[in-house]
Amino acid sequence: MAGANGDIFSVGRKIEKLAISTEESVRNENDGENGKRLEPRLWGFETRDLYRIAVNFYKEKEGKAVHLSYEDKLKLVAFTQQVTHGKCTAENAPPLGVLDVIGRDRRLAWQNLGDISKEQAMEEFIVLLDKLCPLFRTVVEAQRRDVEEKLRLKKEEEAKKLEEERRLKELDEQKKKEEEARLKEEMQRRQIQDALNQQTYYQFKMYAEQQYPGNPEQQGVLIRQLQEQHYHQYMQQLRQNQLIIDEQTSELDNAAIEDTQIEEHKETSETAPLNEPDSDEPQDDCPPIAVAEMWTMKGVEEFKETIRREDDNAVIKVGHGKTVTVRVPTHENGSYLFWEFATDGYDIGFGVYFEWSKPETNQVSVHISESEEEDEEDEEDDDYEAREDLETGVTNASIQSDYKPLPPHVSVIVPIYRRDSQEEIYAGSHRYPGQGVYLLKFDNSYSLWRSKTLYYRVYCTQNGYVKN
Repeated sequence: MAGANGDIFSVGRKIEKLAISTEESVRNENDGENGKRLEPRLWGFETRDLYRIAVNFYKEKEGKAVHLSYEDKLKLVAFTQQVTHGKCTAENAPPLGVLDVIGRDRRLAWQNLGDISKEQAMEEFIVLLDKLCPLFRTVVEAQRRDVEEKLRLKKEEEAKKLEEERRLKELDEQKKKEEEARLKEEMQRRQIQDALNQQTYYQFKMYAEQQYPGNPEQQGVLIRQLQEQHYHQYMQQLRQNQLIIDEQTSELDNAAIEDTQIEEHKETSETAPLNEPDSDEPQDDCPPIAVAEMWTMKGVEEFKETIRREDDNAVIKVGHGKTVTVRVPTHENGSYLFWEFATDGYDIGFGVYFEWSKPETNQVSVHISESEEEDEEDEEDDDYEAREDLETGVTNASIQSDYKPLPPHVSVIVPIYRRDSQEEIYAGSHRYPGQGVYLLKFDNSYSLWRSKTLYYRVYCTQNGYVKN
């Protein structure tokens, strides 16, 4: 029995020496070469997460892929005890049996760790396991790549979700804008149609009563048809006016380009020999035209009474669907043309044109046509009659040849727009661009049923004046 106690005592002394050597080796490893230590955070994980990976790896691989010595196992177990319970004390240390040699060795290794923190114990466990088993780092790197891949996929999914939400938001905004534009256009259409219907209702109603006397239902159908037709014709007229404005803008742009080219040509030809131009060569270019001035004035009734008293010929009835053109030649003693006009009850279209032709008279004349194309159709009829005379051999003694001069060029000064001349006097002036004939057009072609009574006055002066 005494021999057994002596053996146990000797084993205990050996273990104590082993623990002391373990403590020294741990301190030496902590110091490392040149004082360097391995930072677990550099592996892509926080210390706590990496320690959890290391403990799981050790539990799964110990005895299989990892074969450690008894001393190394004591060190690793001591680190885990320090992480779990902190510093080894009599209160947190489990009781040991008399023959529990391994437990005694583990407690001694735990006590030798002293006061190191749990964080430091985790790091020491990771560093020691990495040193003892190179496979551990490979496993950590694989898990790091897996975590990074999951984070990347998560970010991509979030980016896709945000992009989808942004796209849906843009589609919603676009649909909202389209719906607002549609509603606005519909509202404008209804306002225009309601205004037109209000103007033409009684006239259409009288016409429908004449067509279907005693049948209110058929009268209502006819009134709606006439109102719809009137609206479409009105909108068509607006589009035609817009096309005219676009064409005039294009012509002005082309004229500006041509003027620039002419100026460049003049600059390049200054050093060239001067040649006298042929006086018989026609000049196609028209001088530049100044912008017309237009304004409105109050006192419509007084103005109309004055026109009736001064000149009955200046009161004209413009039939529905017709256009009245007042031709005003330029006067040799004038430099400006002035005009004023008003109407009874309803608006009328108005525009000013200039015909580049030599006036044969100073008298103002009035021409009434169904549309702007009537004059062109008349000219085509004259051409047809002349061709028919030539084919039949019947000729007029006054015709010297089959040559017909080209029609004079016409420039637009004021495009035709509908004016509320029943509410205000519309007036304007324009400086003569040269010798020719002003064409004042009063357009009622958009009206299917209503005639308009026009009161106008035109005159010329040497100088312009300040409008009231």
